[in-house]
Amino acid sequence: MNIAILCSGGDSSGMNNAIKKFVEYSYELGFTPYFVYKGLEGLIDGDIKKAEYKDVSGIIYRGGTVIKSARSIRWYDKNYRKKAFENIKKHNIDALVILGGDGSFRALNIFYNEFKVPFMGIPATIDNDIPLNEYSIGVDTALNIIRNAVDDIRDTASSFSRAFVIETMGRECGYLALTSAVANGAEMCLIPEEEYNLENLKKRYLKEIKNGRDYFIAIIAEGLKISEKIKEWFEKEIGFESRLTVLGHIQRGGSPTVIERLRASEFVVTALDNIKNNPNKIVTYFDDKFILRDLEEIESSTYSLDKKLLKIAYPLMGKE
Repeated sequence: MNIAILCSGGDSSGMNNAIKKFVEYSYELGFTPYFVYKGLEGLIDGDIKKAEYKDVSGIIYRGGTVIKSARSIRWYDKNYRKKAFENIKKHNIDALVILGGDGSFRALNIFYNEFKVPFMGIPATIDNDIPLNEYSIGVDTALNIIRNAVDDIRDTASSFSRAFVIETMGRECGYLALTSAVANGAEMCLIPEEEYNLENLKKRYLKEIKNGRDYFIAIIAEGLKISEKIKEWFEKEIGFESRLTVLGHIQRGGSPTVIERLRASEFVVTALDNIKNNPNKIVTYFDDKFILRDLEEIESSTYSLDKKLLKIAYPLMGKE
C-alpha cells in the first residue's frame, strides 16, 4: 500500500513525532509512505512526495509540523476535491492518514463518500474538544507551557501583590483553562461551559485578603472574551493592581513532552495497524485505551469536560 499523511488546521506539538513514527512504521509494515505538504491545500495542488528516513531525521524534539498545515476554503468546492483525487491517483496513493480536528475528519469523510479513498483520522488539537476522546496530540505540551507561564507569573504576582489574569487558548472549549487552573492552584477559573458568579468570588476574595492573601492568579478561557473585563474587575471590585497576559500561540509550539511523544507514536501505530482492514475510522483515546470510532458516532456525541475536575474547580468559578 502507498499511504500518505497530512496535517490539517491548527498545528500542535507532537505532530512531528507522529510523522516520524508514520514513516518508520510504514516501512516496517511493508507500506510506502508519502507526505502531503500544506494539508488539504497540498492535496489540491499536488504537493505530494514519497517520504524517506532522512526526511524525519532530527525532527522528534521539534514542535510544529515539518510537512506544514493549512486551512482550505477551496476544499468546499467539489471541483477542487476532484483535482485532489486526480493528484492522489497520479501518485498511486491507496489511503490517507490525517492529523487534525473534527473538521479535518469531516473533510476526508466527504472525500471518501465521493471518491472512495480510505482514511484514518488522528486527533491533533490543543483544544482537546473531540467527543469520545480524552487526549489529542498537542495537549500535554500545551498544558506544560501554560504551567511554566503560570509559575513565572506567580513570582512577580507575589512580589508586587497583584492580580494576574492569564488567558488560555481553546476556542469555545475550556479544557486548557480548567485543567491548568486546578493543576496550578489558581484562584479563579472561568470557562465557556460553566456559569460563574463574580459576586460570590468577590465575597470570598475579600475574606481571604483579610486572612492574608496578597495576590491572585485568574485563568480565563479565550472563548469567553472577557479577560480585559476581569482585569478591570479585580482593580475596581477587589482593589488589586492587575495585569493581563494573553498566552496565545506559544501554547501550540515547544518541544513535545514525553507523554506527547508516546501518545503520538501510539496513535500512529494504531492507525496503520488498522488502515488496511478497518479504515475510515477515527483513532480515539478513551479510558486509557485506543478505540476506533466511526465519525458518525463522534459527531452524534456531545463533548463534555471531566465532571470530577469541574467539581474541584467550582469554587474558582464562584459556584457553591
